[in-house]
Amino acid sequence: MWAQIINAILGIWLIVAPAVLGADKAAADNDHIIGPIIVSFAVISWWEATRVVRLYNLPLGAWLLLAPWILGYNETTVIISDMMVGALVIGFSFVKGKTETRYGGGWSAIWKSDSLHEREAKKQSNNL
Repeated sequence: MWAQIINAILGIWLIVAPAVLGADKAAADNDHIIGPIIVSFAVISWWEATRVVRLYNLPLGAWLLLAPWILGYNETTVIISDMMVGALVIGFSFVKGKTETRYGGGWSAIWKSDSLHEREAKKQSNNL
């Protein structure tokens, strides 16, 4: 979870960076769009059941690495900021975190013969 907290902070930085660094319109618009999305995905992935959402930040981080060249940023500090944030978001998105509880196995559990939810149901029926 610590890595996703850092990703949320990086997303908040993207929201305020254009004002702090004096970014041009293209860079500011890009950061104002990508920042809240990174924050949202990071916060959603704080919980164990939704931890996979952290991977949704990977393409956003890659976009931040490419955006200065595609959108033609004018300020070097803004280019460095976006590229650093992009690299950090990618890196922290790969941190999975500790798994304490197993869940039913998702859709693939429907086709498995001895899935976790079947074992749990058998345990509960034996305890009754």
